[in-house]
Amino acid sequence: MCGSSDAARCSLACQALDPGGGGQCVRQGSLSDVRARPTLDGGILRGGGVDGGREAGETREAALVALGDALRAEGYAFTTVTPETHRRVNARSGASEARSLRDVFGWSRPFKPGVLSPGLQALLEQAGALADCGDGTLRSRVRFSTLGPGLYVHSAWPTSQKDAVFFGPDTYRFCALLQRVQGTFRRVVDLGCGSGAGGLSVARRSDEVVLADLNPEALVFSRVNARLNGAQGVQVAHSDLLQGVSGAFDLIVANPPYLADADGRTYRDGGGTHGTELSVRIVREGVERLSQGGTLVLYTGAPVVEGEDLLRTALERQWRSAPLTDVSYEELDPDVFGEELEKPPYAGVERIALVALTARRA
Repeated sequence: MCGSSDAARCSLACQALDPGGGGQCVRQGSLSDVRARPTLDGGILRGGGVDGGREAGETREAALVALGDALRAEGYAFTTVTPETHRRVNARSGASEARSLRDVFGWSRPFKPGVLSPGLQALLEQAGALADCGDGTLRSRVRFSTLGPGLYVHSAWPTSQKDAVFFGPDTYRFCALLQRVQGTFRRVVDLGCGSGAGGLSVARRSDEVVLADLNPEALVFSRVNARLNGAQGVQVAHSDLLQGVSGAFDLIVANPPYLADADGRTYRDGGGTHGTELSVRIVREGVERLSQGGTLVLYTGAPVVEGEDLLRTALERQWRSAPLTDVSYEELDPDVFGEELEKPPYAGVERIALVALTARRA
């Protein structure tokens, strides 16, 4: 039955997925008979730099939360892979059309009307996330991924739109890196937060978490994901790095775009010749906003030319003159996104490495 905490959220999921059911959420087992049993988190989402008060925005976010609740109630789980792996899997024989929840909401495959229950399809429509492919099939404009016990909504594959919100292997590695950072925190900010997964992964040991991004779509998904995962004390801020937020932080984290992207997609283009500009800015500007003893964690990519890590060279100049201590620069993976090396910006680059910088303000 629908409980009293966050009743509007529970009611939306129950009524949309089980019309006429009197608020009772029932599971029938088959894909076309999915019903919702929402998990009520009672979490509080406070503040924000983007106006989420408009009715259309509220309806969309509520529908996405209810959709996530319904998927969680059905035991939905999906690990999001790289775009290239995704493309290869979907190109296999028999993988052109969705037959399961994972196909629709994980693999982003088109589906015929009737594959989803009327309630799930209605939630997609309310969220503005149902696309008509024009050939008699439909497609979800959003994906849902699991990370540990959490469930996160983000953009559907392929992430070709300039305002796409990415979630993938980098997200899993970034959150794992943050679990290595010990302690509890008063104020945390996740710069270029995307889906918000990084900041939300430390929310349970933080008094306040600010999820900051320049992309309004990222802030929508961050708000939804905070509610889906029961996070409290979370704010969202429309901000170019730290420019739109105030005060000092005792933990600043970032998993910024780190590629040179000719299409200028927000989630992908790190700026500069090889995509390193944003990472350099984060360290330069972040140091100034760390509280005494505060920690900066940067997870990013680094172009390597004739054995030289160009990002490390640039960052070393900063950390040697900054009030930082306990600086650690670690190569996590020596070779990612090899296909990028065929593109003009990477002429002369021999590999792109994944790296992590952690440092503490003295």
